[in-house]
Amino acid sequence: MYLADHTWPELGDALDPGSVALVPLGSTEQHGPHLPLATDHLIAEGLATAAAERSDAFRTPTINVGVSPHHRQFPGTMWVDPPEFRDYVESFSRNLAYHGIDRVVFVNAHGGNVQHLREVGRRLHEDEVAYAVEWMWDESIPELVDDLFERNGPHAGPKETAMITHLAPELVREDRLEDARDGGLVDLESAETMVHGARTFYDSVDNSANGAFGDPTDVTPEKSERLFEAAADQLVQLAEWIGDRDEAELFPEPRVEREST
Repeated sequence: MYLADHTWPELGDALDPGSVALVPLGSTEQHGPHLPLATDHLIAEGLATAAAERSDAFRTPTINVGVSPHHRQFPGTMWVDPPEFRDYVESFSRNLAYHGIDRVVFVNAHGGNVQHLREVGRRLHEDEVAYAVEWMWDESIPELVDDLFERNGPHAGPKETAMITHLAPELVREDRLEDARDGGLVDLESAETMVHGARTFYDSVDNSANGAFGDPTDVTPEKSERLFEAAADQLVQLAEWIGDRDEAELFPEPRVEREST
């Protein structure tokens, strides 16, 4: 169910403790010469929509701009600073809790959001406002991603190209797939991204001139559908697992008292 499609009387009867909200979050940032800036938030929204249709969870409106300053050199990229992002998502989640939704899945499709969403979840958990977890779609199916594509990349590579091929094929610039591969970074191991245990870069352009990583030419509609369905199934299972938990299982344990002797 998409929350925003319903009237307040309808939602007043539906929302209660135990309800699960799926909050899609992504970014509006460069994704190489072949994918739209909307890539991440389209993926998050597509997966959250599918999962909400296949479960009792509610999908909220999408948060389209995330923490993306590491892509700032590429025209059109938008971002918010981490403190403001965390505060906004926390306020958004507290609003859901006010209406009775005490379980939240941050359906995330942007790596730059991960640590900040986990911090928001920790704050909400500590205050016993809501049980909120960050879910990154590709981390739910890592073996399948590796099996489907020979030369993966963390950004604008085959896995993200496949997801947009499935969700919005008209937005994939198929005539630029080879450009993305040849002008980007295909093999991360060949780049000095880590030296003596230290990460050596701050911005994606430091490693990829066109912002793409991996080989997106290795994508087919069949692989795209398989990838999307596998991730959507994992999200449905997560939403059902969280919805089935007793409240006592989700919120902090009491302070451990020293045993008397």
